[in-house]
Amino acid sequence: MLLLIPGPVATRPEVRAAMAQDVAPWDNDFRAIYARLRERVLAVAHGVPGEHATLPLQGCGHFITEAAIRTFIPPGGKLLIPGSGAYADRMTRLAREAGRVPVVMPIDPDRPTDPAAVGAALAADPSIGHVGVIYSETGSGVIHDAPAIGAVVRQAGRRMIVDAVSAFGALPLDMSAQPEIDAALFTSNKCLEGLPGMGFAVARVDRLQASVGQAGSWSFDLESIYTHALKAGWGSFRFTPPAQVLMAFDKALDFYEAEGGQPARLARYVANMRAFYDGIRGLGLSPYLPREQQGPIIVNVHAPADPAWDLQRFVDALKARGVLISNFYNTATPTFRVGCIGAVTPDDMRRAVGAMAEALNELGITRREAA
Repeated sequence: MLLLIPGPVATRPEVRAAMAQDVAPWDNDFRAIYARLRERVLAVAHGVPGEHATLPLQGCGHFITEAAIRTFIPPGGKLLIPGSGAYADRMTRLAREAGRVPVVMPIDPDRPTDPAAVGAALAADPSIGHVGVIYSETGSGVIHDAPAIGAVVRQAGRRMIVDAVSAFGALPLDMSAQPEIDAALFTSNKCLEGLPGMGFAVARVDRLQASVGQAGSWSFDLESIYTHALKAGWGSFRFTPPAQVLMAFDKALDFYEAEGGQPARLARYVANMRAFYDGIRGLGLSPYLPREQQGPIIVNVHAPADPAWDLQRFVDALKARGVLISNFYNTATPTFRVGCIGAVTPDDMRRAVGAMAEALNELGITRREAA
């Protein structure tokens, strides 16, 4: 099955095979592997040893995002969140339910966040301590310029938390050049092409040290994870981890490095996106975003205006042809979305376009312009 969703993504058979052994997470051999994983991830983020630390948390991207909000923002503290889409909405809810105060900055969710608007919002409210940025908005496909936003945050003397869950490993991130970032958040899946199950933060050590006892949670506390590592060693977990997932992640990083790291991974995803974007236009379908706004992670396509259109029937017809896409959308108007990330190539994307042509014909979809 050709899996074209924004996560879990398609993985290499060697990565999946790395899970096919029982592992004791407290065994000394595994401890060495896990400690090495922390260093490899830190290098991807361009973190500085001693200034930054890699902190794991079992679970999905929302888990690590909640942990960062709780750890770095004090109870009652304000977090400015550009209203960039579904995942910004989720960050807003996580902050509110953690007892922090989300301040939503209204923006056009189909366009990148304007850094100048962030600067103006910070100037208007000096009590805002942090900005929460969704680097790659998975709901729409829009990429927000985290480095440019960070420069404004840094100039204003504020802090930033970056949700890089669908960006890390493909879009550029240099923690050494962005001291305003308390933490960048991501998972073992998505652009690193491992299996889901682990969240990670690359965080500043000085900010961790200033956040003792602030989280209000034992499970979702990055400072506690950091302190545990100092006491028990960098190969130790506080609680039982999905060790097999980490073994697969180690193998996935082998492929990542062999491919050429972040620039090569981004280049392949851009090629995937272009092959798909051009292909669907050739079918008479309308991409949700104009080409100049389209990011390389996910492409949304307007639902056809034809009354015979039915998303689930379309998904089922594609699945019968060996292609699996999401059966839901997060945009304001009906769309279908296709992930361009994972262990897939431009030829795979062209194959998907061919399957879509057949599925549209099977469903009798002749009016293909946007609904």
